[in-house]
Amino acid sequence: MKHLIAPSILAADFANLQRDIEMINNSEADWFHIDVMDGVFVPNISFGIPVIKAIKKHAKKTMDVHLMIVDPDRYITDFKNAGADILTVHYEACSHLHRTIQAIKAEGMQAGISLNPHTPIAVLEDIIQDLDLVLIMSVNPGFGGQSFIENTYKKIIQLRDLIDKSGSKAVIEIDGGVNATNCPKLVAAGADVLVAGSFVFKSENPSETIKVLKHC
Repeated sequence: MKHLIAPSILAADFANLQRDIEMINNSEADWFHIDVMDGVFVPNISFGIPVIKAIKKHAKKTMDVHLMIVDPDRYITDFKNAGADILTVHYEACSHLHRTIQAIKAEGMQAGISLNPHTPIAVLEDIIQDLDLVLIMSVNPGFGGQSFIENTYKKIIQLRDLIDKSGSKAVIEIDGGVNATNCPKLVAAGADVLVAGSFVFKSENPSETIKVLKHC
């Protein structure tokens, strides 16, 4: 498939959030990527369910919600009700990962797992066939604008091999430091979805920047 672009709302202008949502609606972007941080699992706090509900009222594309929180199981139904289409939890935050994934699917959402930069792909071997998405963090989670971690390419290749051998339908998403320079290399390595925050929203023409990433 042609790779997808998911602008990260974390980098949007919160004082003009509806404007930025409409920009994404009218751009070549495919998804809205929404990072939820609790200040415990990651050293930052972003936004919660009321903001996601507000985004949902205006968003005309897939709502890709990435939970960087402890004990995500408590909130699965809440995020479904807020408008999430895809719900991704962190491998490092879940004690009973299979149960969590099944609970997400039971709510009618697609289920994803995210891996921190230090977590090896091998931990997914026993659950890869249950997943709709795997999100590889290419920066340490918590803050936007960080530099891309070069080891990410190797992890994408390893994950693509695992998906192909297992027969999984999971797509590979990359989040952190994505730009026009590394975009072609990420797609060539096997990435299906690219999350871009600062690179999009700090550019002079965000819609045009999305187009560049879509056609890299």
